[in-house]
Formats: sequence, structure tokens, C-alpha cells
Amino acid sequence: MIFLQLFYEFFKTGLFAVGGGLATLPFLQEMSVRTGWFSLTELQDMIAVSESTPGPIGVNMATYCGFTTAGIPGAVVATLGLIMPSFIVILIVAGFLKRFKDSPVVAAVFSGLRPASTALIAAVLLSLFVSNFISSGAWQGLSRQSLSVVRWPALALAAVVFAGTKMWKKLHPGFFLLFGAAAGILLKL
Repeated sequence: MIFLQLFYEFFKTGLFAVGGGLATLPFLQEMSVRTGWFSLTELQDMIAVSESTPGPIGVNMATYCGFTTAGIPGAVVATLGLIMPSFIVILIVAGFLKRFKDSPVVAAVFSGLRPASTALIAAVLLSLFVSNFISSGAWQGLSRQSLSVVRWPALALAAVVFAGTKMWKKLHPGFFLLFGAAAGILLKL
């Protein structure tokens, strides 16, 4: 039964996550709350692992969740569930796109999908920002006194890593991950 549920949940995620792997985040966040397969903290770990391993982020997260929920068979089922809608939709769209590729309606649909997936990603990023940079329980009613609840070392580390990625573009992203991990250990963020 768990395999059917894994396939179904990730099939839904794959069907509606237009815009790439990061667009799966709102669905995974909701899945976390509804199913209890993983916590929101584990979701952050899934994002970190998925970002640092080769392959598409969404597929990596589905594989990770499936594995933690039901082992290797769960990983396979969750991954198939996530990629199956794309496979089916691409087959259907390829057939129709040849016929309607110059249609203004098709262009308008694709134009509307971009801001919608950007908003979904922004909503999750705001949620992750709050959970990483604001002490837990402090988000309710921020005031002037609540500046002390901001996790300044974490915010400073994020700013340094962001600036570093802009200044030293030729460095491998893994360098910044290692730097962030070492700083987190040293600062005990």
C-alpha cells in the first residue's frame, strides 16, 4: 500500500510541478505536513542533498523521500511517480505542438506558466528563509525588540557565500558548500 501511495503522491507532484525541480518544493512541503513521511527540517536536508548530488533536483528529492520512506523499492517507485507525468505530457504535447506551434493561445499559456511557477518557488524560499534565519517561535508578531531573534551569524554566512559566488564565479559550487559547512560547525549555527 505504501508503494501505491508513494507513486500517487509523487505522480501528483510531477503533474503540477511546472518549472523544474524547485517547483516541487510547495508540493513536498504540503506532503510533509499531510503524510508525515518527513519533517520540514528533513525537507531542508533533502534540498541540500538534492542540490549537491548530480541530476535533477526534483528527481533527487523524490528518490531521497522514497528511500527514507520505503527503502530502495520506495525510491524507485517515488522517482517513477515523479517522472511519469512529464513523460506522458511530453508525448501528448509533442503531437499537438507540431500542429499548434504558431498559435497565440499556446504562446499565452506558456507565458502565464512562468510567473505562476516563480511565485510558487518564491513562497517556499520565503518559508525556508524564515526557518533558517529567524529563531523558532519568533515569527509571530515581529517588532523592534524582535531583532534579537534574527540569527545574525546564519544571515552573515549566507551573505558571504552569496557574495563569494558572484565574485569568484570560476570556483566550483562545492567549495562554497564546504565553506558553509565548516563555518556552520565553527559558529555552531
